[in-house]
Amino acid sequence: MRSIIEVQQKLLPDLLEVMQKRHEILKYIRLMQPIGRRSLSTSLGHSERVLRGEVQFLKEQNLVDFSTAGMTLTKEGKELLIELEEIMKEVTGLRVLETKLQEKLKLKDVIVVSGDSDAFPWVKKEMGRACVSRIKQRLSGENIVAVTGGTTLADVAEMMSPDSKGRSILFVPARGGLGERVENQANTICAKMAEKASGDYRLLHVPDVVSNEAYQSITAEPSIKEVLNLIKSSSMVIHGIGDAKTMAERRKTDEADMKKILSSHAVAEAFGYYFDEDGNVVHKVQTIGIQLEDLADISDVIAVAGGASKAKAIQAYLKQAPDSLLITDEGAAKELVKG
Repeated sequence: MRSIIEVQQKLLPDLLEVMQKRHEILKYIRLMQPIGRRSLSTSLGHSERVLRGEVQFLKEQNLVDFSTAGMTLTKEGKELLIELEEIMKEVTGLRVLETKLQEKLKLKDVIVVSGDSDAFPWVKKEMGRACVSRIKQRLSGENIVAVTGGTTLADVAEMMSPDSKGRSILFVPARGGLGERVENQANTICAKMAEKASGDYRLLHVPDVVSNEAYQSITAEPSIKEVLNLIKSSSMVIHGIGDAKTMAERRKTDEADMKKILSSHAVAEAFGYYFDEDGNVVHKVQTIGIQLEDLADISDVIAVAGGASKAKAIQAYLKQAPDSLLITDEGAAKELVKG
């Protein structure tokens, strides 16, 4: 028997189109609330005239509230969005995309959110929301959650909220990060997640990249050693996947190493390791914190990365990390399933 969605697609395609549009509006308001109509119109690419009619309808259905600060979702609007989540994945084809991607990359699990974060930066917040939801699903009695730095992880932190079951969570930075922009450092993200989740945190006050001599000296410090032991005991790791060249430039890599990274055709970076398209490690920098081999002992490893431009980097890194859960967006997913 055909599903009701397949029947609707045949008989009432316009209805599904309207449903998708209204779902998109509700979803964006949830991410950015309170938000004005003009900002909403610009972000979603709809004219203000069209949007005015849509948000008025949503208000009449008691799904959206208007105030001088902007539009927000009502309790009913939030509940409806949760109920719609799985249905909309079927309607938009995201469920099929998730299955194809999981099979192609041989991963533990895949979550795909709609949109392309290359074109719409707010899609990163939607990946962040999906990540927070999965973190809460996987929490147990005592939890140590290690997080890396980067703009995508900053959006995960932005979407964090308290655990309704009141479970204990200790957030730790997966590695050092002094030297990067403060808002993108693992320490900053770790502290923000803890604040929003009503959890605890410990910080690691060391640079992202150190010399061998400095590594031996720094890791011998009792206070650093204590935090490193907590990091190695993590029950969950949340990390991004970087473009190799971009990450090398951000780290102000010296000329010799930059030449090696480029000549080795590195396309991805994670945890200080650089990978070529086949997933081989072609260069590694000395970082303090979680190393690649440590991931095998951690029960939940969640990679969060999106945007069509990141597809090669995502595929390269995941060739050697099949036990990961990938949270990505439609832009990257469509590139990844090609061919």
